[in-house]
Amino acid sequence: MTATPAPPPRPAPDDDRAAHDPAAVIETVYGYAWGVDRRDWTGYRAIFDERVRVDFSSWNGQPATEYAADEWVAHVVPLFTGLDASQHSMTNPVVVIDGTTATCAMYVTAEHILGDRWFTVGGWYDDRLVLTDDGWKLSAVTLTITWRRGDIEVMADARILGESRLRAEDGEGG
Repeated sequence: MTATPAPPPRPAPDDDRAAHDPAAVIETVYGYAWGVDRRDWTGYRAIFDERVRVDFSSWNGQPATEYAADEWVAHVVPLFTGLDASQHSMTNPVVVIDGTTATCAMYVTAEHILGDRWFTVGGWYDDRLVLTDDGWKLSAVTLTITWRRGDIEVMADARILGESRLRAEDGEGG
């Protein structure tokens, strides 16, 4: 069995590079994919500011919503706990830094696997970040889906399965 590679270290918050280096912004945004695909919920939570505005309206038709970061993570956990695997491939980042704020646009292809069923979406993320004492943090995430392929029911079925798995882990049965 091979060891799981750790994500590369981020610049220390007092490292002036973090404030001016687009790579530090990109590293934070990549943490989104790393967190959900590896089910690293502590790492996933660490990339967000205390509040995050999430706009997945192109996916679910719901208006953008602002969440406490812990609430957003709790919302995501059941879906990805139910999936057998996922892979978010993010490419072609375009970063603009303006003092203590930044934007990052990046293409995404996201694979979601449940048993022998797959659902894939493609499009891009438009993210807003703020520079904190702990480095760059996501304050807003907008997903624009331009194409879909596969069995869309994978997502709803995975959420139900994930909720059941989490109840079982908590000793509530399921």
